[in-house]
Amino acid sequence: MSKPIVAIIGKPNVGKSTFFNYLVGSRISIVEDTPGVTRDRIYADTNWRGRNFTLIDTGGIEPESDDIILSQMREQANLAISMADVIIFLTDIKQGVTAADSEIAVMLKKSGKPIVLVCNKADNFQKDREEIYEFYNLGLGDPLPISASNAIGIGDVLDAIYEKFPPKTDDEDEEDIIKVAVIGKPNVGKSSLINKILGENRAIVSNIAGTTRDAIDTDFENEHGKYVLIDTAGVRRKSKVKESIEKFSIMRTLLAIERADVCLMMIDATEGVTDQDAKIAGEAHEAGKGIIIVVNKWDAYEKETGTLEKYKKEIYNKLSYLSYAPIIFISAKTGQRVNKLFDLINEVNKQNSMRVSTSVLNQVINEAIAIVQPPSDKGKRLKILYGTQASTKPPTFVIFVNDKELFHFSYERYLVNQIRKEFGLEGTPVRIIVREKHSDD
Repeated sequence: MSKPIVAIIGKPNVGKSTFFNYLVGSRISIVEDTPGVTRDRIYADTNWRGRNFTLIDTGGIEPESDDIILSQMREQANLAISMADVIIFLTDIKQGVTAADSEIAVMLKKSGKPIVLVCNKADNFQKDREEIYEFYNLGLGDPLPISASNAIGIGDVLDAIYEKFPPKTDDEDEEDIIKVAVIGKPNVGKSSLINKILGENRAIVSNIAGTTRDAIDTDFENEHGKYVLIDTAGVRRKSKVKESIEKFSIMRTLLAIERADVCLMMIDATEGVTDQDAKIAGEAHEAGKGIIIVVNKWDAYEKETGTLEKYKKEIYNKLSYLSYAPIIFISAKTGQRVNKLFDLINEVNKQNSMRVSTSVLNQVINEAIAIVQPPSDKGKRLKILYGTQASTKPPTFVIFVNDKELFHFSYERYLVNQIRKEFGLEGTPVRIIVREKHSDD
């Protein structure tokens, strides 16, 4: 069994994201006074009294809304409820019990899940405590007053959650998991791909670019292994970034790349590689992540003999720094070749984590030197003394030389290509650090 899951449920603008961010200790959810800002389920792991658990921040439930986004937010909240082991029902003590609160309470009672009723915005603790008795009418037990913004009463809520957790199992804290970030510009099919993989309507999918504004983590397991899928907010061109919310989304995509082991760089087949794609892919490359280029909507692309190879060549021309990244052509809509992604993900993660012994590495370097002599300048020749691997993720090699100035970029690229030729290292950047070491050192 995985870690217990706790879902935070409530109508919009009751402080769910502020409460969530306090519990997980970082600003993960977008906090703004606009109702409906958190539109998808947001996940984070946290801990209380030695017990790890996963917290889900949901979009607010609007029981009567016909609005397309609000109705999908309601569906997302329902999914979070179905997944949760414990539910925190967050209300606003200043508003009192509203019709929406009463409807949500009925829905939660029908779920049969353990519920902790929390009344937020009790900023004046003594005065606001008197307002709490109205919430007993919801029939969900003792309401707990808190102030999420002032961190008052949080410990009592955590204790109440802890008491409702299912018994702990032996495999709860297992960590053999590959973190996969799905990255790309808005409306390229990131959420559709995750929905196809999970077989459920996991992230809000609509043709409104930028619908997914938060990065969302989903635990997933199949015959290929265990994964965390990170669905990121699409990165828009900066000229279109007007709202502060969009700025948070760009930052969150970059943070998702940082947290990932492997990035699925999604490209729209019907549009080809854009400048925006190049920028996003460059971020993943610079971060040293394993990268797979995923060309989506391939079913909608007009094909003739040789189309696939020609398309690959165009991608590598525009993303020359990603010449090491494998390319897979899929359709998230039909599921075409989606199941082949996992073998690639596993292989790229393995290559990104590869460690090479010093003796074998130096054998490859010496053979490379024998084939192509190191460069010289004004009668002085570059001498490569030896190399060793410094780290993984990405594989990083330290090369010791007699004179750093003589180690030209072109020869570094040649050495990297020879290392790749010997060890593969498909899907991962390779880094070289040059150090000077004189013969008398």
